[in-house]
Amino acid sequence: MCSLPVPQEPLRQVAVTRGTHGNEMCGVHLVRHWLQAPGELQRPSFSAMPVLANPAATAACRRYMDHDLSRTFTLPFLNSTATPDDPYEVTRARELNELLDLHNTKANTGVCLISEASHNALNLHLCHYLQLQNPGLPCRLLQYDLPGMETYSLESVSKDGICLEMGPPASGELRADLFSRMRALMASILDFIELYNQGMAFPAFEIDIYRNLGKVDFPRTADSDLDGTVHPQLQDHDFEPLSLTSSFLLFIPLISFCCIIAIATI
Repeated sequence: MCSLPVPQEPLRQVAVTRGTHGNEMCGVHLVRHWLQAPGELQRPSFSAMPVLANPAATAACRRYMDHDLSRTFTLPFLNSTATPDDPYEVTRARELNELLDLHNTKANTGVCLISEASHNALNLHLCHYLQLQNPGLPCRLLQYDLPGMETYSLESVSKDGICLEMGPPASGELRADLFSRMRALMASILDFIELYNQGMAFPAFEIDIYRNLGKVDFPRTADSDLDGTVHPQLQDHDFEPLSLTSSFLLFIPLISFCCIIAIATI
């Protein structure tokens, strides 16, 4: 990655959103904390504002009320004429324009930054900065945009939007370790923006970028019911290379899995 040039226009306003999914609790409680103590987000060169993206779903501790808010930021939704019958999340999407969106996931992703494009120099250098600041904590960068596909997530409507995904808590669960880690990472992100605004030089570097090349469905029966699950040796090993040897197994049949459980519980 090339060096990051001195900004022509420093970032002056940053919105930190959470509660896009109402059952991902680390960021929900962080935003509630920041709403009471907004000074923690502020830096000399810019103003940061905490935003609870989906208040109704957060109050209900549900992923969403009518429509997944994280899939609602598309032109057909954003440009359509508002009506009283619109889904709650469609109405909310028209009200939001964010930069940083905080998520939890049940997947064992660890710390993962999700960016719309691999050519966004600011986001690439941000990820590298977090890696340098947290050498013992893997921080990966996932490029989620695919050719020919319209972007749909909350952060895609801003110029330099980025999503911070952290796992693996269960839905509705607040874990102290992930809460503290997300809070510290947000401080590092805001520190990076401050250094960027001050004209600090960020040298060139190399970084791995993960892309979605395709999907592999679970084994299924003729009735489309699940007939297998992820092999135990692969479970929770996100972002690790697959060992494609002759003995490699991606899935384990449910019948074999049930037998293993039965033997283990005797």
